[in-house]
Amino acid sequence: MYLINRNHKFHYEMENLLRVFFPHEKITVCEEIDETEKYCITEKSECNIYVEVSVQDKCIKKEEEFSLSCKVHDETEESFFERKMAIMLFDVLKEITGYTPPWGILTGVRPAKLMSNLLLRHGTDDTFSYFSNELKVSDEKINLALTVAEKERNIIEKSLPESFSVYISIPFCPSRCSYCSFISHSNEKAKKLIPEYIQKLCCEIKVTADIAKKLNLKLESIYIGGGTPTALDAVSLKKLCDTVKENFDVNAVSEYTIEAGRPDSLDEDKFDVLKNSGCTRISINPQTFSDEVLKVIGRNHTGEMTVSAVNSARNNGFDNINMDLIAGLPTDTFDSFKDTLDKALSFSPENITVHTLALKRSSTIVTENKQTNSGDIACSMLSYAQKKLTDEGYKPYYMYRQSRCLGNLENVGWAKEGYECLYNVYMMEECHTVLAVGAGAVTKLKAPYSNEIERIFNYKYPYEYISDFDEIIKRKQQIEEFYDKYGVV
Repeated sequence: MYLINRNHKFHYEMENLLRVFFPHEKITVCEEIDETEKYCITEKSECNIYVEVSVQDKCIKKEEEFSLSCKVHDETEESFFERKMAIMLFDVLKEITGYTPPWGILTGVRPAKLMSNLLLRHGTDDTFSYFSNELKVSDEKINLALTVAEKERNIIEKSLPESFSVYISIPFCPSRCSYCSFISHSNEKAKKLIPEYIQKLCCEIKVTADIAKKLNLKLESIYIGGGTPTALDAVSLKKLCDTVKENFDVNAVSEYTIEAGRPDSLDEDKFDVLKNSGCTRISINPQTFSDEVLKVIGRNHTGEMTVSAVNSARNNGFDNINMDLIAGLPTDTFDSFKDTLDKALSFSPENITVHTLALKRSSTIVTENKQTNSGDIACSMLSYAQKKLTDEGYKPYYMYRQSRCLGNLENVGWAKEGYECLYNVYMMEECHTVLAVGAGAVTKLKAPYSNEIERIFNYKYPYEYISDFDEIIKRKQQIEEFYDKYGVV
């Protein structure tokens, strides 16, 4: 599909909105249209906005003049016209496709954060009205965002000015899933890198811990993610966990999570390591219990292997388990998704995170042009999940969105009372510093008494991380420089 934007700077928003309705189309931004192809034109002239969309035998044009007196809240002139253009395009696309995205024109990553900020300034009624009338968000999603915002507020209040969390990246997996675009490598290809990677990683952990101690920072949570940390063999996993234990007071943290995401990466030796590490929360992620869908997405395990892994986790004493599911996977149906959620609930996990499939550019789903579900089907899956989880006593506490999600939908963490993942909220809402180590890791430095944030990027790929490790350590100086600038706690 061709997109022509004239006389305005809202290119990014128009392209994102167009992609909500046409997730499988390649969007080409250009200057002139080819009337034999699908196209969209957006144009601004003074206070006038024009939108035209042509798809096959349908062509809809809309033009309207707006007065700046209609601005709401603290909108600038530019943000006012951007929102009005987005609404016009939304209405035209809704008419031409017959699809109504439940998040309206809202395409941001953190809808709950927007909700929280508006609630503080304008109260519940005005905020609800703004989401509904000015952003075209459905009542179901407004209530979801409101519930998440209230839950997040309680968690954020636990974060002190001197608080921080640690993220440790293990960019290796047993195999690469077809929807994945993370910087992760299958063990078969990258196995030779793992010993040296773990050696360097343990060194970076020690350096990072020394800096945190020097700055008198208070550790709240630890998260070892990836990739799949349990893709490491038991010896490497133990070396990593021992290093964490030697350098951080794991007994004093509120939460210590290790992603054991792939059931085919677990065995009793690894469970022993995890149990002795001080880990208090693990994530075992089936994504689906359908063996047919698992094959399609490139996962080398079965639903029964997930059952075995969860039972083993319980037998090893883990009382805080998260399970990830994905709505909208290729060949998945509403009924098979329903069966997956019901099966996950049969284990009574403390957390269930329901993701929406995101069509990432470098994933094989996209590069090989594989068929996926529609936004409508994904939406019905999420609606079922919301009702079922609520009925089972789970509450949404954490939410974010990714670009290119089916139907512009969301990812939501659901938890039993008292089992919310603190790290997820701290990281997503950027309420305190996250010191990140490993390949692909990004440290987020949050000023103790302001909203200033700076980032320190590690190299993305393990071979870069290993070969230029001195530069990784050198960049750690920026942590102290940041706290010198904004005041050491």
